[in-house]
Amino acid sequence: MMASIGEFDPLNTRVPATKIEVTVSCRSLLDVDTFSKSDPVVVLYLQAVGTKEWREFGRTEVIENTRNPDFVRKFVLDFFFEERQNLRFDVYNVDSRSCNISKHDFLGQTFCTLGEIIGSTGGRLEKTLSGIPGKKCGVIILTAEELSNCRDIATMQLCANKLDKKDFFGKSDPFLVFYRSNEDGTFTICHKTEVIKNTLNPVWQPFTIPVRALCNGDYDRTVKIDVYDWDRDGSHDFIGEFTTSYRELSQGQNQFNVYEVLNPKKKGKKKKYINSGTVTLLSFKVESEYTFVDFIRGGTQLNFTVAIDFTASNGNPSQPTSLHYMSPYQMNAYAMALKAVGEIIQDYDSDKLFPAYGFGAKLPPDGKISHAFPLGSDSDNPNCVGIEGVLEAYFESLRKVQLYGPTNFAPVINKVANCAAEITDGSQYFVLLMITDGVISDMVQTKEAVVNAAGLPMSIIIVGVGPAEFDAMEELDGDEVRVSSRGRLAERDIVQFVPFRDYIDRSGNQVLSMARLAKDVLAEIPDQLLSFMKTRGIEPRPSLSSSPLPELRHI
Repeated sequence: MMASIGEFDPLNTRVPATKIEVTVSCRSLLDVDTFSKSDPVVVLYLQAVGTKEWREFGRTEVIENTRNPDFVRKFVLDFFFEERQNLRFDVYNVDSRSCNISKHDFLGQTFCTLGEIIGSTGGRLEKTLSGIPGKKCGVIILTAEELSNCRDIATMQLCANKLDKKDFFGKSDPFLVFYRSNEDGTFTICHKTEVIKNTLNPVWQPFTIPVRALCNGDYDRTVKIDVYDWDRDGSHDFIGEFTTSYRELSQGQNQFNVYEVLNPKKKGKKKKYINSGTVTLLSFKVESEYTFVDFIRGGTQLNFTVAIDFTASNGNPSQPTSLHYMSPYQMNAYAMALKAVGEIIQDYDSDKLFPAYGFGAKLPPDGKISHAFPLGSDSDNPNCVGIEGVLEAYFESLRKVQLYGPTNFAPVINKVANCAAEITDGSQYFVLLMITDGVISDMVQTKEAVVNAAGLPMSIIIVGVGPAEFDAMEELDGDEVRVSSRGRLAERDIVQFVPFRDYIDRSGNQVLSMARLAKDVLAEIPDQLLSFMKTRGIEPRPSLSSSPLPELRHI
């Protein structure tokens, strides 16, 4: 228990994802019952990342005698922007009491990702059902709505009285540790207060925490709070504990929100033991914050741009040792990184046109060196259709340009920044993926470009491939120290750097390697988008109201 306190990193604890409610309707389903219309049910399956196995998640209710059902029972799913969450919806006609779904008539199916539903206009996706050769199976309409309690942020302040004295020479140095309880009865640390030195009656600073981090949306779930006496060597002394719930805390300051701090060991040993002090809730308020999903539903588009390193240090593309080697049997690291990140982001970009550039190559016909040339055959138009289009353009460029150098990042960053500077009203957010094998040659200019871009609706993901040392890249990833240029600090942290080698699955499973990479590099994008919108005072537009469900056609 003690070690977990010291290691707690509030930035890296995975707060339960926001919860998305998916509503299902169908239109023009097949008629398979002889004397009446079908009795449809929809079964949702989720796909496991590693094994690709489909597992049943849940079923709607059965609606009798209709080809156009609007189901009441909804599916509530955890949403992680950084993961590709594959869904499969199967529609059946129920014609017996059997729970075994294969005993019923199959009416069609469709596949999509959760991101696709959220990224559709107004969070409403219409898909054609298929799976029965030669038959039109009708359509399925999927609507995504974020559960409202996911956006709440609680601010509270606590104080304590007459805590046990733990230090030999002075009083105690108390701090609080909050834990949320999990479904399986275990506890996960979710907040730590500051330490107040040398007092048995501390008053802690007010602090803010997402409600979902405290109780995952379940207001009656136990919240456990431990009281510790801080010690320099990390062996903090346990003073006692108490439990409450979000619902109790939300009632604010009252006689019920004064808690006895109990130490079970002392209670067992001493007959006269009453408590180890009390903790009182001084104030509590809750506010709603806009979420990433609010902006996407309000029509904000993610614009995805790719830039690929064509410098000579990658090795001759025709040799198997090259990082750009095009093997007929498996994708190279560049292609894997591009596909891993691109396939997730494309769900949030309606036109599916992705600008793709190369840098550090000599171009035909005259061997001019370029640090921002469009990939593919059209030297004036960098746009590629879909992620597959980007991959094709990349392979095409490999065959016609000469790998050269140096590794200059600033030109591509400035190119995307110029586009971002034209649209700062919150309707567009730009994500630049740079894939490189080595050390940046123009670090001074790149830092200047990053500091300028930090004030724009833009994020930069850098994936390092190959065995090089990428120490300089850490300087751009402002997690520890904010990037600066000529005395100016970047106003936001917009760069995320990862070396691909850290994600490669040892068993050679490329799908797992790609999923791990995407999960890590995309995890910061929603918060980076929100930080831009917040600093600019931009609110999400009202959800683009999706057109109402089509009229029922009686056929």
